[in-house]
Amino acid sequence: MKKITIGIICSLGLCAAGCGTDNVTAKDVTFFNADGDKIGIANVSKAAKGVKIHIDVRGLATGPHGLHIHEYGSCEGPDFKSAGSHFNPDEKEHGLLNAKGAHAGDLPNIEADNDGRIAIDLEAQNVTLDKEKKNSLIRPDGTSFIIQEEADDGMTQPAGDGGARVACGLISEKVKQK
Repeated sequence: MKKITIGIICSLGLCAAGCGTDNVTAKDVTFFNADGDKIGIANVSKAAKGVKIHIDVRGLATGPHGLHIHEYGSCEGPDFKSAGSHFNPDEKEHGLLNAKGAHAGDLPNIEADNDGRIAIDLEAQNVTLDKEKKNSLIRPDGTSFIIQEEADDGMTQPAGDGGARVACGLISEKVKQK
């Protein structure tokens, strides 16, 4: 399993049993493909600095895929456009390689093996689980993870030229899948 440490500016406010409403420790997210089939999970949890994201999905094409956090908690297939644009509360430009970027929702590319599986741990160091912060991922409308059919080039505006959205996972306190 790969582990990638990155610095992004966003936060995730999720509440585990026994904690206050603003101090969250973990959240499970289910990924669905364009047909509405469950293809895997993500787990987001509090880290010493930022959050840890564990992703385990299957059924993707072999090779690299873009991964982003999007601004709305909506996973309406088959195109997942209901998730909106990349999560970008600081109004930066797109791309981890962009000197003027990156969006808070920009994450590194992930790679599916020959069996179409991605199992990876990421650390997003500038992310918090405090939902009182302006860049919390738990918002009234939620947020979502999107996996694209191809790699994000890290520069192209506004979203990295990674092709179609092929999987979506809703990040919300109230999980709904349409």
